[in-house]
Amino acid sequence: MSDFHGVLPALLTPFTEDGSAIDTEALTANVERLIAAGVGGLVPGGSTGEFTTLTNAERRLLVETVVKAADGHVPVVAGTAALSTRETVELSVHAEQAGAAAVMIIPPFYDAPSWRELKAHFQAVADAISIPVMYYNMPGVSGTTLTAEQLAELPGVTCLKDTGGDATYAQALIHGDGPTLLNGFDTHTFHALAAGVEAVVWGTASVLPEQCVELHRLLIDDIDLPAARELWARLWAVCDVLESVAYTAGVKAGARLTGFTTGPVRGPLLELEDADRVRLAAAIEAATVSSVR
Repeated sequence: MSDFHGVLPALLTPFTEDGSAIDTEALTANVERLIAAGVGGLVPGGSTGEFTTLTNAERRLLVETVVKAADGHVPVVAGTAALSTRETVELSVHAEQAGAAAVMIIPPFYDAPSWRELKAHFQAVADAISIPVMYYNMPGVSGTTLTAEQLAELPGVTCLKDTGGDATYAQALIHGDGPTLLNGFDTHTFHALAAGVEAVVWGTASVLPEQCVELHRLLIDDIDLPAARELWARLWAVCDVLESVAYTAGVKAGARLTGFTTGPVRGPLLELEDADRVRLAAAIEAATVSSVR
């Protein structure tokens, strides 16, 4: 499945209180709440999910737990990126076997590969699985920026999560003939949806799922621009705070404030400082003043 529709939360990975293991009970409960809120899919094992701190065994457990909890109600896009092609292929094969609808892959990000090497990397994945690949565009991390023409040539790639932060670049991809764009940059969500993007991969949706789903409905299904603007003004304030702090720690802190069980972040990440936590709490409180229709 590559024709995604709706809000796909970038899932956080809840840990036990000492951070030593994934809290699978909390993860299951979080998934069930997100599905009840009306999300259109789930994306475990991405940056918000702290995938770089997980062992390969934990990454497999994460995908298996999310797929089981989703129980076929929404598609699961499993983050399977790794520094080596071998590990990326192995994790991708496992994700398909576990029941994922697609995999999400950022280019190897220690030593940015050449174009020839990157094509070979994605070709190896495409040869090993039959489900689609979502390209994870985050050049600030990967060191790789591809043109629309290059994206269209990547083997197995049918869509991309764009977390590049370049709105002009995103517009070119939205209106081009290459892979389908899913917005992945929080503060760009409104104009991406207004431009016709059908789906978003959104970390804020792991904090305020009902409000995020409502924004998508207003812009895509109802085309109610005045109501969408009013809601977005409040959601943008939350997104703005999250993008001004350590993002993953911010999502976990925010999710705790709205009733999710998250556990701590794993090192080298640290919890938010008190001043940032206060700013985030104020923005979340303001975003939840009006009830979701």
